[in-house]
Amino acid sequence: MADDLARLRRRYQTLAARLAKVGFISPGSLVVRSTYCGKPGCRCQADPPQPHGPYHQWTHKVAGKTVTKRLSAAEATRYAEWIANKRELRRLVEEMEAVSRQATELILRRDATPR
Repeated sequence: MADDLARLRRRYQTLAARLAKVGFISPGSLVVRSTYCGKPGCRCQADPPQPHGPYHQWTHKVAGKTVTKRLSAAEATRYAEWIANKRELRRLVEEMEAVSRQATELILRRDATPR
């Protein structure tokens, strides 16, 4: 039991160290859209059609409402990194919770065992 608990502590410390290295984070998602304006003679109405864009958009929630912001390609690259960081943060925290649950069971079992 002591070996298992030591292993879980090491795993937790490794996850905490990785957590400390996560950079800036951002909620939301990115999409790349192309549009069609519908104006006669426009390239988007040609055969084959050549849509307008690509347009990079960041979508996220603010006070329960969906907000969309158009981004430059450079901004979209930054947001992609920040969104990936947020996903990594969530994944690490979930794994830390799982390790903590395992450790909790061992600690409580150890504490309940008469010595």
